[in-house]
Amino acid sequence: MYTHLPPDMKLVIVESPAKAKTIEKYLGKGYVVRASVGHIRDLPKSNKDAVDVEDGFKPRYQIVKEKEDIIEKLKDAAKGTTEVILATDPDREGEAIAYHLKEALKLKKPKRIVFYEITEKAVQEALAHPRAIDDELVKAQEARRVLDRLFGYDLSGLVWKKVRYGLSAGRVQSPALRIIMEREREIRAFIPEKFWVLSADVKTKKGEQFTVTCAEEPRDENEAKRIFEAAKTHDWSVVSVDESEQSRSPRAPFTTSTLQQVASTRLGFAPSRTMRAAQKLYEAGSITYMRTDSTNLSKDAVTDMLSAIQSEYGENYAEARVYKAKSKNAQEAHEAVRPTNVKVHSAGHTDDQKKLYQLIRARTLASQMTDAKVLRTKIIANPIRETSSSNGAGVAGATIPAFAANGSRVIFDGWLKADPAARGEDVELPKLAAQDPLTLVEAHTDEKETQPPARYSEAGLVKELEKRGIGRPSTYASIISTLEVRGYVEKQGRTLIPTYTGDVVSSFIEEHFGEYISDTFTAEMENELDEIAEGTRKYEKTLKDFYTPFTKAVKSKNKIEKITNMGPAPEEFKCPVCAGDMVYKLSKDGRFMSCAKFPECLGARKEDGSEIEPPKDIGEACPDCKDGKLMSRDGRFGMFIACNNYPKCKFVKKDPAEEAKSKTGVACPTCKKGEMVERRGRFGLFYSCSNYPDCKNAIKAKPTGRMCKECGSLMMLGTKTIPERCSNKACPNHNPHKLEGAKK
Repeated sequence: MYTHLPPDMKLVIVESPAKAKTIEKYLGKGYVVRASVGHIRDLPKSNKDAVDVEDGFKPRYQIVKEKEDIIEKLKDAAKGTTEVILATDPDREGEAIAYHLKEALKLKKPKRIVFYEITEKAVQEALAHPRAIDDELVKAQEARRVLDRLFGYDLSGLVWKKVRYGLSAGRVQSPALRIIMEREREIRAFIPEKFWVLSADVKTKKGEQFTVTCAEEPRDENEAKRIFEAAKTHDWSVVSVDESEQSRSPRAPFTTSTLQQVASTRLGFAPSRTMRAAQKLYEAGSITYMRTDSTNLSKDAVTDMLSAIQSEYGENYAEARVYKAKSKNAQEAHEAVRPTNVKVHSAGHTDDQKKLYQLIRARTLASQMTDAKVLRTKIIANPIRETSSSNGAGVAGATIPAFAANGSRVIFDGWLKADPAARGEDVELPKLAAQDPLTLVEAHTDEKETQPPARYSEAGLVKELEKRGIGRPSTYASIISTLEVRGYVEKQGRTLIPTYTGDVVSSFIEEHFGEYISDTFTAEMENELDEIAEGTRKYEKTLKDFYTPFTKAVKSKNKIEKITNMGPAPEEFKCPVCAGDMVYKLSKDGRFMSCAKFPECLGARKEDGSEIEPPKDIGEACPDCKDGKLMSRDGRFGMFIACNNYPKCKFVKKDPAEEAKSKTGVACPTCKKGEMVERRGRFGLFYSCSNYPDCKNAIKAKPTGRMCKECGSLMMLGTKTIPERCSNKACPNHNPHKLEGAKK
């Protein structure tokens, strides 16, 4: 327990211990800092008890069970202090946490301070200007929370009944899934067309070789052959040379959205991974607050940046710039994401944090630097016979499309000096003039097919959500994470691919509740929530205007038929039991084939056509519900044993044969009692102690049985180039290739 603080002390409460540790450095004597460790109150899991609709949509909060001890400690710490200061994050979530702390701790007049960077100057400035808790901001967060609960629970309940038990819908997740599915349907409907890409390798009198490409990509094979024959059989010459100097301006400093997008494309970070690293950097005082729509930079920050640029790169690289935010309702906006001290070149404790900090610093510095100067060159060349022009050349009386080569060369790097990753490669072309002869080295023709639109990457989806006004900076990462966790999308590399489950759920909601997951409705609702924060819209009216027609719409669908199948299976797959036709159905593990005569016939196949063994009674009673029977079933990851009363009874255990397969024969080095066994989690396979949860030792790959000579941890399988590595990330032998290089 925290001891009572002396009466002359002031208590400062923040969300995280890391943030508390950083702030404590700047407060000095007379202050003590404690952490609530996130939210302390939330709506109960049961929707019946969560919101009192009749009493003006009043939320019935309850203490988060895991936080009861923390609240008692905070109460003890608050007794007898002269002041309690709530220094939670400067956004809706932070304001809500401050409000819940006030209510749970029964604080009479706590002071509320906000700062957008954890530096001594910012913290002292905030302490000098405390305010009361912003009730409008709290109401806005409360409205969002209540709205999400009402939408999610009511619609999810219907999806459970009409599609499949355990599925869900959400106010923002469902529009995001719809966007992914709309693109997927475009891909499915796409009909590829053949086209030909024609190019020629040519060289100058001096022997300088380069490639020109036909400006047209003919869809007709005869036309492609005609151009190709002309390219092969005639002399070439330069038609024109266009050389121009162009400027490349720097991008604005990062907002939450652009930070997630660039971290994805350059670093390969998922939005959630980016935000975890950014949160740690913010809490350590290295960057400003990471949830923002703003591209603004303070005057002091710009002055510091210009000074750093002049010092590092020279005066001719510095140029103060002001950027206008693209977001109409820049909530949570104060400053762009930037380093708190731009003179610090590296920050963070992990590789992720260090890489992200370098990215943020480079972008911020670049935003206050001069344009880069690029020399762009375009050479148009053609086979010659009779006439030539910039549009093409006459060959035996027929027009041949222009062949062109494009080059670019940076002649002054400007902002690219700070952000070289944005530079790209220089493509230099030889010095030529119109009418200069060229010698054909080789002509090429490549038959290709048009490609469907690309699926969304995480970065692409974040950009699309922002463009359509769906969600806000603090929600993008959680939207994508929810879609993955629910099994509605799978990530292959950086690409988001909808699953059959996602397809069925989205199709159902689009058909019956298209209005409520449309871009217009979702974006307008976000704007209304912003208006509550601004004090221009009332909480109760906003929720009533939404919920009254919405709940009627949900109830009106109660009598629609349940979706029992997803269409016929391929003809070649017949029922393994009765040889009849099969249909696709949806299970919690994805799509499978079921006999069309189900439940009269229980024949089933997996997606690949292999037979699914029907459930077999193993002759044991269920130990949980007592009246159920244990059945051996064939699941997505092999055989398992479950109660036949599922879903009412959820007892499940591993099949003995499958369990034997998962054993590695390697003893757990932590508890010395268990054995390392194969398990499957949300991120795939991993290996952990069989004594879990008593022993929580876990590693990412299969253990080899050997111990690390550097630290004594288990060695595990690596990659083709690194066959074995230490399972301890902190050990140098986790990256043995680097260790060997250092020894050399």
